[in-house]
Amino acid sequence: MEVIFDFEQPIKEIDIRINDLKESSQNSSVDLSSQIKELEKARDELKRKIYGSLSPWQRIRIARHPQRPYSADYIKLIFNDFVELHGDRVFGDDQAILCGMALLDNTPVAIIGHQKGRTLEENMYRNFGMAHPEGYRKALRVMKLAGKFHRAIITFIDTPGAYPGIAAEERGQAEAIARNLSEMSDLEVPIITVILGEGGSGGALGIGVSNVVLCLENAYYSVISPEGCAAILFRDGSKAPEAAEIMKITAKDILNLKVIDEIIKEPLGGAHYDSVKMAGNIKTLLNKYINKYSKMSGKKIAEERYLKFRNIGFYQSSIKIKDKKIKIKSSKSRRVVK
Repeated sequence: MEVIFDFEQPIKEIDIRINDLKESSQNSSVDLSSQIKELEKARDELKRKIYGSLSPWQRIRIARHPQRPYSADYIKLIFNDFVELHGDRVFGDDQAILCGMALLDNTPVAIIGHQKGRTLEENMYRNFGMAHPEGYRKALRVMKLAGKFHRAIITFIDTPGAYPGIAAEERGQAEAIARNLSEMSDLEVPIITVILGEGGSGGALGIGVSNVVLCLENAYYSVISPEGCAAILFRDGSKAPEAAEIMKITAKDILNLKVIDEIIKEPLGGAHYDSVKMAGNIKTLLNKYINKYSKMSGKKIAEERYLKFRNIGFYQSSIKIKDKKIKIKSSKSRRVVK
């Protein structure tokens, strides 16, 4: 079923008028091509205006669009000979995370990605893309396998967060994510991450300690969802749009904060409008970075990854001494402390 957001409704109305004119032209044999072209031109201009000035909340809604391509879709479009690997060899197989080996053109790579479902049944099976600890342990098992055979690792992030249920906590959710952060820091193969839609908290970071973090134009990356932030700050989850504005979690914001390395442009309207073109844009950058790291030693790759996360941001602090304010600057965080 087609999903149209409120801010897209004016575009949809023009599309309906265009389709009506096309049907009328076919049924009456009257040439309406000039009117159709004018409407198509007006529609394209409107699309550029609307999608070129989206608010953070509107981008988040696009990031969550039910027709947006997921990890499995991109695996089919970008890679060859994908072989899925199952299980963490401790508890079970978590369907919220896909893992396997494949070829990027002729280069062997390991692939790890969050996977959501399209239908209610699929989402129940995939747990809405929210992984249990066995998902992160499965991911780590595949990453270690990639390290052993010197294969680059490509991870796709698309999750509202790690599953916070009692069973997940009993099986060591926090420990599993923490271990991934530690182990990924030391792997001597390149890790390239692509944020496809939602990048929620530790659930995203559990497969996101990478040499390069790429983010789709309408994706977001945050320590908490806008709804969660609004519930904490304003005690009102309905103020999520306001929270999204102040959280600075869109691709452009986090690029300015140096949390990501590059934004991948989406087709006008979002990745779901042309998944083939979107996959092509992703593949181009994956090949670019795979080629870059093929010339580097494993030790240098691991060192670069470590320094990348150590050097994110800067901070300013100030203290008062006898009514005089003294500012102290550092290169560690952008937060201002007074």
